[in-house]
Amino acid sequence: MSTHFRLGSGTATATSGAATLANRFGAITSETLSTAAGGTYTLTITNTQVAAGDLCMASVAYGTSTTGTPNVARVQVSAGQIVIIIQNIHASAALNGTIVVNYVCFGQ
Repeated sequence: MSTHFRLGSGTATATSGAATLANRFGAITSETLSTAAGGTYTLTITNTQVAAGDLCMASVAYGTSTTGTPNVARVQVSAGQIVIIIQNIHASAALNGTIVVNYVCFGQ
């Protein structure tokens, strides 16, 4: 017999690299990006459910973007905030639309 725990997840849309979502895990859709090859995009999530020392992991997927190669470069957690840095690791193509950043946080 397996037991699965489900916590409330949420979604939000970022504006100017910032979003608010008070959930232990969720999905944030970015604004339309044009991040150049090698460039970075910083997403700051205000989240009252996280604390300094929590373990947060993130992944990134295409939203409407069809070019570029988004990659999670860093996740930094502090009290009430998650900062996720996405780098476009494509050699020449810029991002040309939205991306979706998924995250999950585990408390101590």
